[in-house]
Amino acid sequence: MTVQPVRLFGDPVLRTRATEVVDFDKELRGLVRDLWDTMEAQGGAGIAAPQIGVSLRVFTYHCDGFAGHLINPTFDVVGEEEQDGPEGCLSIPGMSWDCRRHLHVVAKGWNMHGEPVEVEGSHLLARCIQHESDHLDGVLFVDRLDAETRKRALREIREAEWFDGGVPVIKESPHSFFGKGGV
Repeated sequence: MTVQPVRLFGDPVLRTRATEVVDFDKELRGLVRDLWDTMEAQGGAGIAAPQIGVSLRVFTYHCDGFAGHLINPTFDVVGEEEQDGPEGCLSIPGMSWDCRRHLHVVAKGWNMHGEPVEVEGSHLLARCIQHESDHLDGVLFVDRLDAETRKRALREIREAEWFDGGVPVIKESPHSFFGKGGV
C-alpha cells in the first residue's frame, strides 16, 4: 500500500477515542498495510491508526524481534513490576522523555481477518503495546509523564520547529527526523 502522512501533536484526532472495528474487510486490510508501511518508513516501533488520521482501534508494532498488528486490543498487566525508560512518538518527532510503564503485559485482540490474537510482551514490547493502546484512547505518552517532566516536555514541544502554535500539522516526508525514537 502506501506510506501515509503522520499527524503531529496538536491534531484533534490524536485526542479522540478511536472507534471499535466492526468490519474485517478489504478496507481494514488496506489500513493495516498502510500502518505497517508508514511505521517502517518512519523507523517507529509502532503506530496507531489515529496517527495517520483514521479513528479506528488498530495498531501495528515491530520491536524486540516481534512484529504484527492488533485490532480492538485490550491488555492486562502481569505482575506489579514497572519500568522507567525513554519513550518517543512519531507524532512528537525527534523528542523523548523517560516514562513509567508496566514491565509485562498480555494484549488480546484480533488480526485483520477477524481471528483472535494474544501477544505477551516485556520491556520494549510491553511499552509499545501500552503506548499504542493509549493512542486508541486519545492519550499521548506526555500525559503519563511526572508533572515536572511533562511541563518541560510541553515547553519543548511548543518550541519545536515542527510545532505550529497548536495548528495541526501533518508530516508528509517518509524520510524525516522521526528516527527510532518513536514507539
